[in-house]
Amino acid sequence: MLKKFLHWLLTLLYRVKVNGLENYHQAGDRVLIIANHLSFLDPLLLGVFLPDDITFAINTQISERWWLKPFLRLSKVFPMDPTHPLSLKALIHHLQSDTKTVIFPEGRITVTGSMMKIYDGTGMVADKSGATILPIRIEGAEYSHFSKLKNIVRIRWFPAITIHIMPPTRIDTHGEFTGKARRKQSGHILADIMTEMLFATSHYQQTLFSALLQARKTHGGSHTVAEDLERKPLSYDALITRSIILGKLVNPLTSRSENVGILLPNSTKTLCAILGLQIYGRVPAMLNYSIGSAGMASACKTGTVNTVLTSRKFIELANLGDEAAKLAEHVKLVYLEDLAATLSPIDKISALIQAKTADIWYKSHSYDSDDAAVVLFTSGSEGAPKGVVLSHANVLANHQQVKSRIDFNPTDVVLNFLPMFHSFGFTIGTLLPVMNGMTTFFYPSPLHFAVIPEMAYEVGATIMFGTNTFLAAYGKKAHPYDFYSLRYVVAGAEKLQESTRSMWLDKFGIRILEGYGATETAPVTAVNTPMDYKAGTVGRFMPDMLHKLEPVPGIETGGKLHVAGPNIMKGYLLSDNPGVLVPPCSIYGEGWYDTGDIVQVDEDGFIHIQGRSKRFAKISGEMVSLTAVEQLASHAWPAAVHAAVSLPDPKKGEQVILLTTQREATPKQLADASPGVAAITLPKKVLVLDKIPVLPTGKTDFISATELAAQLTHIEVESA
Repeated sequence: MLKKFLHWLLTLLYRVKVNGLENYHQAGDRVLIIANHLSFLDPLLLGVFLPDDITFAINTQISERWWLKPFLRLSKVFPMDPTHPLSLKALIHHLQSDTKTVIFPEGRITVTGSMMKIYDGTGMVADKSGATILPIRIEGAEYSHFSKLKNIVRIRWFPAITIHIMPPTRIDTHGEFTGKARRKQSGHILADIMTEMLFATSHYQQTLFSALLQARKTHGGSHTVAEDLERKPLSYDALITRSIILGKLVNPLTSRSENVGILLPNSTKTLCAILGLQIYGRVPAMLNYSIGSAGMASACKTGTVNTVLTSRKFIELANLGDEAAKLAEHVKLVYLEDLAATLSPIDKISALIQAKTADIWYKSHSYDSDDAAVVLFTSGSEGAPKGVVLSHANVLANHQQVKSRIDFNPTDVVLNFLPMFHSFGFTIGTLLPVMNGMTTFFYPSPLHFAVIPEMAYEVGATIMFGTNTFLAAYGKKAHPYDFYSLRYVVAGAEKLQESTRSMWLDKFGIRILEGYGATETAPVTAVNTPMDYKAGTVGRFMPDMLHKLEPVPGIETGGKLHVAGPNIMKGYLLSDNPGVLVPPCSIYGEGWYDTGDIVQVDEDGFIHIQGRSKRFAKISGEMVSLTAVEQLASHAWPAAVHAAVSLPDPKKGEQVILLTTQREATPKQLADASPGVAAITLPKKVLVLDKIPVLPTGKTDFISATELAAQLTHIEVESA
């Protein structure tokens, strides 16, 4: 009777829903139920809403609390200490009989809003007992007064709670491990099951504007989410209102599903323009204004962009007058100032009403999560830029993948200086914070090396994303206390050099988390995290991503990486066939993306990048990694910048040329600093430059570097 009453009461108060009961029945009789731990309500919720008599394996200290004892009488209780071997042995013995036992592998209620540390002991219990594992996610209880997140998330009296029951699985180390290694491996597998569960039950199958509305509902309309140098913070209500206004103004000038160019800097206005276009079914095409009018015109042609949104103020401040005039010969430039001049008081009032009622009227729009959300253009570091079309689901899936591995919350402040025309800056620097209640502070350029550390100090940034080039420059300019508030610094887009890593650790006490990805993967493919970290790697694959390594002749360990998953792009727009979407496909089939990177995946799942397949030189039949050559140079001359390229060689097929900013560097100096390294791996020539060519994103411009090396080598040969 008490259980029925509690079922009725909890359903009434928290609108509890249970998804996947069929999975519960499929699990069998001997089941270890693992659940995330959000609040003190969790045992009660599972005890009331799961069928049958459930046993709870609960931390001894918690089970002794007086106020919890009446509720624990509803079920059997197995007090245990997850760190004590005898307690774990007793639980293994208990599970060898037919029983359904619940355990919280984190051992404590979350104080971050995300998953806490997973104890290896729970994984070992599942492995040794042979019990079926039934993962269950509790969602929504973190917003109740029974959670430990009072000053972190917006607490409310009766938030909606959902219990997701996932398909049953097992942990089996197949006898490959023994002792501590087996315990570690089983705990590792269990942690992956938990993160996969968090991602699988996330809500990424929706549009970006739907996700924005959900974020407003979760965090409150007055919650601040964006700010820029104008120092006028935007709340969710203000952001939605302004996005609706801008979208309505552009609506008559464009058609549904049309790609509309965005030629604007990092700012709240640009964010409103992106969202405004998406609200009305237009697709923002982010133009890289640093590549000149010819490059932008080419991008517009590839993406069939006829209309470009820009700003006179931006054109003037960025000295883009000539480029804008030339671009206007190919497309129609629409200025935000002109649009604002047509805005009437009635338009503003109407937008305000629409913003308040958006949860109702937006549902009538027949937009799909698989519709195009944005067109981004690849960096062109090794060839002609391509248009990459990402869907709403691609972007949101990548958010949820990252969220399942790294904890962030509404108290975080992201300093975003990466341009929005860069995938890293668009998906992670801009939209990830906005869709998850964090505050993004937009800074218009990553090149202000002395200013950005000051901005981090001023706004109290807790999260920062950057490239090795930028992070190295900030580290040199910054005061040791400028980054006092940073919790996470994540590096991507290019290899993190050891000199940069050690400088940040020594000077600021900050461990940089290196990640890996591509525009085509929206962009995060892998990342090191506080819980899963291995120096020298780019981390482990995101949840729900598949990977295969294509064998490469001359490469003994590793291969060329192909990936598939929900964050893989809709397809390419190519310059030789403008406007036609080419879906991703590799030798492994449709939906697979060939990264072109040679990687090795170790026994713990960490990815070691060996280099681009295009960045290997074939010398006398042997494959030599140009990335490895650069690493040798970085070890020899850590304060300098290096780029290795390959040029034709009449005798050996190809030769390696090293470009460096190290004064008076020679091949012999590099050889002396690299004992034991095969001669074939060392560069034939070393060219000293004042500056290595780089792209606006901070990546090395290998096309320009190769052309420069060819010119300098040719001159050197002729003069000799």
